[in-house]
Amino acid sequence: MTQSTGKRLLQYALTAKKTFIAALLLLSIGVAAELAGPFIAKSMIDNHMLAIEKPYFKTASSEEAAVYNNEYYKRADRFQPGEAKGQEIRLLQAGRSFYFINSAVDQPDGERTFRDGELHIVRGGNEVTYPAVKLSVDELFAFYKPELPGIYELVGLYALFLVISIFAEFGKTYWLQSSANQVIRKLRTDVYAHIQRLPVHFFDNLPAGKVVSRVTNDTEAIKDLFIAVLSNFSTGVINIIGVYIALFLLDVRLGLVSLFIIPALILWIVIYRKVATKYNTIIRSRLSEINAIINESIQGMSIIRIFRRQKERSEEFEKLNDDYLKYQNKMLNLNALTSHNLVNSIRSLSFVLVLWYFGFGSLDGSTFVSLGVLYAFVDVLGRMFQPITGMVNQLANLDSSMVSAGRVFTLMDEPGEAVTDGTMPRYKGNVAFKNVSFAYKKDFVLRDISFEARPGETVALVGHTGSGKSSIINLLFRFYDPQKGSITIDGQEVTSLPKQWIRNHMGIVLQDPYLFTGTIASNVSLGDERISRERVERALREVGADKLLAHLPQGFDEPVVEKGSTLSAGQRQLISFARALSFDPAILILDEATSNIDTETESIIQEALEVLKKGRTTFIIAHRLSTIRSADQILVLHRGEIVERGNHDELMALGGRYFRMYQLQVGAAAAESANPVAAGSAHQASAAGLQPAFKKM
Repeated sequence: MTQSTGKRLLQYALTAKKTFIAALLLLSIGVAAELAGPFIAKSMIDNHMLAIEKPYFKTASSEEAAVYNNEYYKRADRFQPGEAKGQEIRLLQAGRSFYFINSAVDQPDGERTFRDGELHIVRGGNEVTYPAVKLSVDELFAFYKPELPGIYELVGLYALFLVISIFAEFGKTYWLQSSANQVIRKLRTDVYAHIQRLPVHFFDNLPAGKVVSRVTNDTEAIKDLFIAVLSNFSTGVINIIGVYIALFLLDVRLGLVSLFIIPALILWIVIYRKVATKYNTIIRSRLSEINAIINESIQGMSIIRIFRRQKERSEEFEKLNDDYLKYQNKMLNLNALTSHNLVNSIRSLSFVLVLWYFGFGSLDGSTFVSLGVLYAFVDVLGRMFQPITGMVNQLANLDSSMVSAGRVFTLMDEPGEAVTDGTMPRYKGNVAFKNVSFAYKKDFVLRDISFEARPGETVALVGHTGSGKSSIINLLFRFYDPQKGSITIDGQEVTSLPKQWIRNHMGIVLQDPYLFTGTIASNVSLGDERISRERVERALREVGADKLLAHLPQGFDEPVVEKGSTLSAGQRQLISFARALSFDPAILILDEATSNIDTETESIIQEALEVLKKGRTTFIIAHRLSTIRSADQILVLHRGEIVERGNHDELMALGGRYFRMYQLQVGAAAAESANPVAAGSAHQASAAGLQPAFKKM
């Protein structure tokens, strides 16, 4: 049973847990430093700016005291224990001015007005009056002067926390992105390694463009999850936790009033993801199909142009592209409807609740809070909506990343071939098929195949298309295993040996050899450290490649582009021969190795083949029967069965299917070259005589 996508992503995240933990630790420090700001502002307002309305007492000491009319006055909370206190006085604000009251004030809260030298305070229908003197700006500043050191200290503390938050933000961003890059590197490496282990038949049903899309586009989307999404959600969660701690520290009632935000946010995320996942699944699928059609069009560009299919291919591409745009627009509408609208609605609702609760409550005094607390609360609550906005804006990336991760893990859940370390000694190459039957799906493509190829022998497989020639080679390489019968190499069942060990001593030359980007030399050695430069050059010379490659400016170091498109078919074929020779395989497979070669180059290729086959068990798949006359054993296949076997002379003497195939290919050509005048009538007679043979074949 496969694990959930979230758990598997967490396992990958744990591979870089040290940097992730460091990033989250710095994030917490940064959040704490930022949230210190409102508390500093609250202290500045309540303990300094508005604190001059607290009781003052006359004192003989000038320390932390204000001077008014040549008398010293100190705030009540600044007296040391046991320090003598004189007459109590108060400073109260009415309108935009402050007034000096030379007596204690029992109830300073209420509506204040000043007229006729008296300060009137009205609260709940009761009015109290006190003799008061209006303070000038200089006199008022004298009372603020003792507050300045404390204000400067708080400003310095705020600056310190600001610097801490800046460095914490830098460290958090750097380590978070660094750890995300590490995770994605490992994920891509694992995906690519798993692709290397997937059985060959997996790629028969999945276009290369779709595989590439999963390795590149989908893993890049997962990178966004670890960088943007994780950063915003981690910041958001830690910020929200910090904000609620701050709210409850400021006032428990304020914190309780604001708790509704969390369930509203969680509910919205759940609803959003249900809709967005459906859209994102289609979007990622369409992007994969677009990559596949682009890859296919590039590979087959010459065919598309020759048959003038540009318009049809463009229409097919536009259909996919339009469908991709359609669902992108649906996601855009969903995001536009939810992101800022959601945050603004919650923000407005929270402020309405706060103002309603504390505004109406302050009228009867049941929920009174200080101005500093209210300011800090509004500031802290406002700070919470910035990370919430970031979280909501990342919901689209979150869902897209999770869908992409699901696609990547689906690919990684495909059963792969077991990888076994080590190797086995080079076997002699005695290959035996015993009553082998095989089907790719339901219908058998090989039926009761039995033959033996002794070490050093050359076995040719001939037959019409679909007769089973390539299937025999696929079984030999263990790309597939037969449903019936057994295959042995040197008497050992191939199914009992690791696939990598068997293939380690096999080589193949394809009809259309594949060359990788690099140089001619690197395409021979394929980067194998066991193959020296001297061995590479010797292999190229032995197959005669130096004759066709001598004119190249950089010789064997000539750059090779993808598929070797700048080289001729003969040059590519000789390089593939040298590749097979340099690996010194015990079993060699030649798959139509000379079918695409011109007559002039074929003589060089034939010489190279003789060098290549020496001392190896060789299997040749051939349609040009003239190239296999020297084979030790020729197996004629028809509809998955061996219908004839023997060497060339034996099969020609038999006069069966091989004879007719050979006559069709070689006899008519020989007749034409020998007697051009009679060639026309002879060809007609030959063709008429071969019609029944074609029907039998």
